[in-house]
Amino acid sequence: MASPTSLLKRLLLGRPFRSDHMQHTLLPKRIALPIFASDALSSVAYAPGEILLTLSVAGAAAYAYSPWVALAVVVVMLTVVASYRQNVHAYPSGGGDYEVATVNLGPKAGLGVASALLVDYVLTVAVSISSGVDSLGDAIPLIGQHKVTSAVLLIAILAALNLRGLKESGLLFAIPTYLFMFAIVGLVGWGFFRILVLDENLQASSASLTILPEHGMSVATSLAFGFLLVRAFSSGCAALTGVEAISNGVPAFKSPKSKNAATTLLLLGTISIAMMLGIVALSLMTGLQYVESTDQIVGAPANYKQPTVIAQLAEAVFNHFPPGFYLVIGVTALILVLAANTAFNGFPVLGSILAQDRYLPRQLHTRGDRLAFSNGIMFLAAFAAVLVIAFQAQTTRLIQLYIVGVFVSFTLSQIGMLRHWNRLLRTERDPVARRRMNRSKAINGFGAVMTGFVLILVLLTKFTHGAWISLAAMAVIYAVMVAIRKHYDTVARELVPSEERPVLPARNHAVVLVSKVHLPTMRALAYAKATRPDTLTALTVNVDTADTRAIQAEWERRGISVPLTVVDSPYREISRPIIDYVKSLRRSSPRDVVTVFIPEYVVGRWWEHLLHNQSALRIKGRLLYEAGVMVVSVPWQLDSTSTTNLDRLDRSLARTPARGPRPGEDGYVKTHD
Repeated sequence: MASPTSLLKRLLLGRPFRSDHMQHTLLPKRIALPIFASDALSSVAYAPGEILLTLSVAGAAAYAYSPWVALAVVVVMLTVVASYRQNVHAYPSGGGDYEVATVNLGPKAGLGVASALLVDYVLTVAVSISSGVDSLGDAIPLIGQHKVTSAVLLIAILAALNLRGLKESGLLFAIPTYLFMFAIVGLVGWGFFRILVLDENLQASSASLTILPEHGMSVATSLAFGFLLVRAFSSGCAALTGVEAISNGVPAFKSPKSKNAATTLLLLGTISIAMMLGIVALSLMTGLQYVESTDQIVGAPANYKQPTVIAQLAEAVFNHFPPGFYLVIGVTALILVLAANTAFNGFPVLGSILAQDRYLPRQLHTRGDRLAFSNGIMFLAAFAAVLVIAFQAQTTRLIQLYIVGVFVSFTLSQIGMLRHWNRLLRTERDPVARRRMNRSKAINGFGAVMTGFVLILVLLTKFTHGAWISLAAMAVIYAVMVAIRKHYDTVARELVPSEERPVLPARNHAVVLVSKVHLPTMRALAYAKATRPDTLTALTVNVDTADTRAIQAEWERRGISVPLTVVDSPYREISRPIIDYVKSLRRSSPRDVVTVFIPEYVVGRWWEHLLHNQSALRIKGRLLYEAGVMVVSVPWQLDSTSTTNLDRLDRSLARTPARGPRPGEDGYVKTHD
């Protein structure tokens, strides 16, 4: 019978997949779009709001510039989409920006891109979940009152869904994503129809408010306002986050992988641009106002909370059709939450590649029961939850940290692609192929200029608003990855066998630890004898004179032929006298080895582990650091390890697909999560 833990895991995650099931998890375009593009698609729910929010500093008159700011963002998005279409054709292995930068610019640039992407993925989850909680709070006050708790709970639910596997989570997320697209297109289309065709005067709920500029800022102050426009543009560029996820996820597509990934990129860009421009235009037509601080609103109530841009538009457009309003609000909140799924697909894959290159712990490299990178998913969920708690799930504070990392990776990736095409052009002689390469080079070159320009603007406008935190996090992650690689390289060098034949030990001294004269001790003695050591000693530590005398008396009564050695412990410590005794054997014969046999109980219930084997664990931990000392655990199964439990273990091991260690890995058995 399966344990409660196994049943709960099966209920939440489903049955394990065999390794040869991998081909059945590949994604068609209709499923890949909601999985990899949900972040970029959902950004239309908050990117227009960020543009209006920034422009509000100069007062209501500044909203007239929002379409031009949005058009500038669209130009950058088109450039990035076109550039990444070249990336997925040139590097379809799934390394994405990291692989492009590493191959063409070197390992340091690759690590810089990797650190930027890791930070960006964590922020994607934090920002998306916080935005979703904001939207849900407009409809459900209880969620708005407990934002942090709700956000952490949603992160946990998303992590559990992704642990079920890529295709399974995609099927769950596809319907809400397509519903969101339908709702936003319907909102914009019906709003335009009512205004342009029916000639109705639709007004947003905030249209009648009087907005004052902050700190004397106005459209008339050209220099300051110009800087404000740049800030609005950099905030609107949040719409570009998530585009790079498709280049990391190319291996997850069905064949032809590169073509399907490039088509999905094009769909992503087209849909996102259409929805964002529609929302910005409709906001201008309805007189919608969205301010950075409610202090700017003349006569605002003390506890006034302004609805989101989408909520105001839905209320104005569907003022006579409440179901339309609730549909838009509901699916917007849902897509903002599900946008974090892009990161849950990108972070684990990138983490696996970095782990394979020995820049992250090897545990991130292997897949779990459902062929998902389970450890990477749980790492991401934990880091995002910490970030949400630290920033109290406030989207406005988190958004300032957001797009620095993604534009660092955009820029370095495009520069890397330029070097890629230059390298190929040096050897390519076919005119048709050269024209194609030159066209791709021009696209990537323009992309490098545009994304580099945006990166500089983002750093200038957002550095003091929180972007420095992202840069600091990237530096820390970079240093940690370098340290991990250095450690793995050091271990690999130390483990390389020399050309000389290994020298066999002169003798083997066996030491059996004795705490009582009972069945585990007798089994350990028998097993030690079976190994035929040169010397065999039974060792007990005298921490209580009466107990020690009882052990000696029982030893003599049973006529055990192995000599019992007693070492005193005046301070009642067990491990130190044993270590000192073993060291003395090593000092007297450095070419000899000492094998220490430790009898241990095997228990079947979790709470029994707390009652047994604690001394054995401490002794083993200390002995592992002694050169020339081998530690052997001799198990004794108690009655709580029933036949049922052993059969369950056998079945579990039978389900686990075996594999040999990869080159450079430890030769230990790798288990699922």
